[in-house]
Amino acid sequence: MRRRWSGIWLLGVVGWCAQLSGAAAASDGGAPPAAVSKPVAGAPAPADAKPETVTADVARVNAAGTTLTVPAGWTLSGDALGSRRVLEGPEKDVKVVIIESPASVSVGDAVKAAWAAVDRSFARKVRVDLERPAHGGWEAGRTYEYETSPAEHRQVSATARRFGDSWFVTLIDANIAAIGRRGAQIALIVTSLRPAKLARESFAGRKPHVLDADRIKQITDFVERARATTETPGVAIGLIQGGKVVFAGGFGVRELGKPELVDANTLFMIGSETKALTTLLLAREVDRGKFKWESPVADVYPPFKLGDPELTRQVQMRHLVCACTGMPRHDLEDLFEFQGVTPANRFTLLGSIRPTSKLGEVFQYSNIMAAAAGFIGGHLGEPKRELGAAYADTMRREIFAPLGMRTATLDIKRAHSGNHASPHGQDISERVSVLPDSVEYMVVAEAPAGGAWASVNDLAHYILMELAGGKLPDGKQFVSEAALLARRAPQIAMAENESYGMGLVINRNKGVAVVQHGGYVMGFHSHMFWIPEADTGGLIFSNSDTAMPMVGMFNRRVLEVLYDGDLDAERDVAQLVKQTHQRREVERKHLTLPADAAATAKLATRYRNASLGSLTVKKRGDDTIFDFGEWQSAVASRKNPDGMQTFVTTDAGAFRFQFLPGEQAGKPTLTVRDAQHEYVFVAD
Repeated sequence: MRRRWSGIWLLGVVGWCAQLSGAAAASDGGAPPAAVSKPVAGAPAPADAKPETVTADVARVNAAGTTLTVPAGWTLSGDALGSRRVLEGPEKDVKVVIIESPASVSVGDAVKAAWAAVDRSFARKVRVDLERPAHGGWEAGRTYEYETSPAEHRQVSATARRFGDSWFVTLIDANIAAIGRRGAQIALIVTSLRPAKLARESFAGRKPHVLDADRIKQITDFVERARATTETPGVAIGLIQGGKVVFAGGFGVRELGKPELVDANTLFMIGSETKALTTLLLAREVDRGKFKWESPVADVYPPFKLGDPELTRQVQMRHLVCACTGMPRHDLEDLFEFQGVTPANRFTLLGSIRPTSKLGEVFQYSNIMAAAAGFIGGHLGEPKRELGAAYADTMRREIFAPLGMRTATLDIKRAHSGNHASPHGQDISERVSVLPDSVEYMVVAEAPAGGAWASVNDLAHYILMELAGGKLPDGKQFVSEAALLARRAPQIAMAENESYGMGLVINRNKGVAVVQHGGYVMGFHSHMFWIPEADTGGLIFSNSDTAMPMVGMFNRRVLEVLYDGDLDAERDVAQLVKQTHQRREVERKHLTLPADAAATAKLATRYRNASLGSLTVKKRGDDTIFDFGEWQSAVASRKNPDGMQTFVTTDAGAFRFQFLPGEQAGKPTLTVRDAQHEYVFVAD
């Protein structure tokens, strides 16, 4: 289950998507643009062009030949030559500005000039200054992330990239709720920006290599080095080609401080990779005529209800797993209040959630919708059983057993009884430690979206079936090819050349189709992919939050080896780890730990929120502890740019939640947000 929440999505758009798609930066000197300076001298600015609101995604080319895609519903304005282009979202709460300027100036001056051209009063301080290597045809650049206050609920950044004799500066100023709704459209703009003559790497038409012993060693050597770079205790990988598993093995230990090693049979929580298995179950039920992909959900399962009656009537079975309904992420209930919560409770919650965009308009990832799909599928298989038990039994009977996934399970106690990995996280001081087993129960009430445990050997059987067009090793058709491939049909755009299907991502950035999905639950990261035209696939499991850069770059490394691609993966792992460290260093400088005594003295002892449960304030030595029942963390205090004092969780696995003190009806409050929701804890 992909559990990263709130505003870090924008960092993914400006950083992660940029790194992978060419919107990357490198060291280029120049002072950070803490405030504006005079614009770079040059020709008089051309007259402004007439604003244009587009009704569908459309590519636009300026006078210099630079192209970018304007997302549907957005308004494009700027100057007539297109050297300054302003893109504004439909709700006017997100703005992306792209300015081209001469590369004869420093990167710092280019960014200052860009801000001056947009807002001469801009004077935000730089929070973090990130350097990245040349990438994807871009030659150099830099990214700046600026200070904002929690009360603003905004993120502001600037990325400058050089190509040829020009800087291309992208400024983003957005409400975090807008990022939650339209992050994929921002990614489309960023990843589609392309100067004339910029050449991107492509594997189209190349013959893939056989993964022989030498090429497998290139991949396993990468994993071992990346494991050390990311301080990940244990990793397992599998490689599939030509209808067989060509490598399956482990690296490191199942748990820090213990000698047991990871191997190809070690169970890991696989997070959102469970979604692909869930949609496979649905595909088999489509084959049996239990419903069609286009069947209204309310006809298949009458209790189904959303907070919007009209959307309830419109939603089809395929929509539950397409991330395209307009339903926002709604994960904090799972993170704060999960003990004793049942699938039935989650259906009740669904009945209160309203969409924040139109059906089919934008990508909005939703774990709770995907979970509903799986529970409905389980109910069709075991209609007289409780929803969670019905799903688990149906998956075991219909998916795990026939595919030969012998150790795969949805039962945490069963997983713990054998060869399994333990979750690890990193605290505010960047120390890696074992997380309590209790965190694994966060996913139980939404198991179809991310609750499966599997080994490399288990999931390799699944990928073999996908590559075989739905057939088992004995030639038997396990699922029809039509139902199988329907899951890979693009349902909604995520970025340029990347779409979400039904529990699967389809990426064509390198000229070949890569079908994939990542998985994240607290303390575990995983990724699986396959390339149908190369009859090749791979998967990686890890047992630490720190593993994200390695897991994210694993399929890149396999592609490099398979197609003799540019050697980017290992460098990018190191760069992403460096960026994480930079952000943590900056974060620590703004925190007081133990939390400021004067600030904590104003806290009540106990708070409650109807959705997230209780919050008890405790002392542990000099530390102030926020205890939520299911988990607890020490908190630091942070003085924000506007003078507001907030509290930040700091323990491993605690996500750096920020709590804003306040008052409601004379009672002290603590407010926490995700991207599109606000939860107020009120003192009891």
